[in-house]
Amino acid sequence: MPFKSIIRELKGKNGLENKKKKLSESKCEQGHTRKLYESNCEEGHTKSYIVIEGSLSSQSALIQESLWADLPSELLLDIFGRVEESETTWPARRAVVACAGVCRSWREVAKEVVKTPEECGLLTFPMSLKQPAPRDSPIQCFIKRERATSMYQLYLGLSPGDPSKLLLAAKRIRRATKTDFLISLSANDFSQTSNNYVGKLRSNFFGSKFVIHDCQPPSNSAIQSHGWSRKKISMKKVSPRLPVCNYNVATISYELNILRTRGPRRMQCNMHTIPVSAIQEGGSTPTPATFSNGLEEMFSPLTESTEKKQKSTFASPVKLPASICTTRDPLVLRNKIPRWHEQLQCWCLNFRGRVTVASVKNFQLVAAVDASKNVPIAEQEKVILQFGKIGKDIFTMDYLYPLSAFQAFTICLSSFDMKPACE
Repeated sequence: MPFKSIIRELKGKNGLENKKKKLSESKCEQGHTRKLYESNCEEGHTKSYIVIEGSLSSQSALIQESLWADLPSELLLDIFGRVEESETTWPARRAVVACAGVCRSWREVAKEVVKTPEECGLLTFPMSLKQPAPRDSPIQCFIKRERATSMYQLYLGLSPGDPSKLLLAAKRIRRATKTDFLISLSANDFSQTSNNYVGKLRSNFFGSKFVIHDCQPPSNSAIQSHGWSRKKISMKKVSPRLPVCNYNVATISYELNILRTRGPRRMQCNMHTIPVSAIQEGGSTPTPATFSNGLEEMFSPLTESTEKKQKSTFASPVKLPASICTTRDPLVLRNKIPRWHEQLQCWCLNFRGRVTVASVKNFQLVAAVDASKNVPIAEQEKVILQFGKIGKDIFTMDYLYPLSAFQAFTICLSSFDMKPACE
């Protein structure tokens, strides 16, 4: 065989081997960069999606260049407007969420079309749970209690028999000197380092005082962090984007009634993030525009510089504030005093048919303001939050502006941990 043909044959073999080697190396690199992301289904179950970490930016770029992303903005506004008007109840309202998840341009249009609960009276995205309710028509929900698992689930709907949507779930954890209610978007995940974590409610030993903690900073910049979670968490196992701080946004207190000689129990809620001017004529309350554990943040890739900056921020020591800063004049809520019914020989409140079973847990909250605040009488007598029993382990919860679903739910949870000395 000629020498040139031998050299040519060897080169062909080497080239083929090099191609195979490069192909195997690229497969190995893709295998090493794969990560498992979990996204929550509607009812709390999880699905797994395998996403290549290095290709997140390229995938988003391809989506933006797709035909769906290139639709005219006028057409998108018309589509979203029709879907928004037709699908006003769950589970049909999932179509609005599905349209917002097509791509980034569709999500921007959804932000323009879908209004806040205060404006439209509908709960659509997770951030709606942190936004205030309408001023006139209350958002009606119900709570299911599971005694065996110490679980409390908040559903959107009139009663368990109607079509409903799971909004929030809470799990009670009893400790030696306190009790915690961990609140999550999922009924199967209550980890404080999870994207589903929303906040928590903590009570003292006597069950007479409760503190509401939010996982994300309130819209009011005056509120400071209540500090790091006392549970030690390894920073190598926790993503820098996950919330590890809790912010004191409200306190709930019950008057002790050991001898039970002062009639019905009395409760008071100090809303640190809501100013009293919110219920004045022309007033407004801080409304968060985004949710810290929302869809956009979950799928947004971190750049190298941003990741280093966040790691350095979490690694640095944090000084805890001596006291929790509040708004200048925070809103104070108190329970409406019931009247004594001579024929029934019990204390009664008008729940307008939404409460059917007598219970010490039933209450109505109204604003407690001074005459100098110039708040109309109608606003002072308006029931902002109503909670009551309708069956075994079933309770209704109706709330109005300026409370959000998260705030109303945590206030109602405090009644489940109330000690007999507070009744």
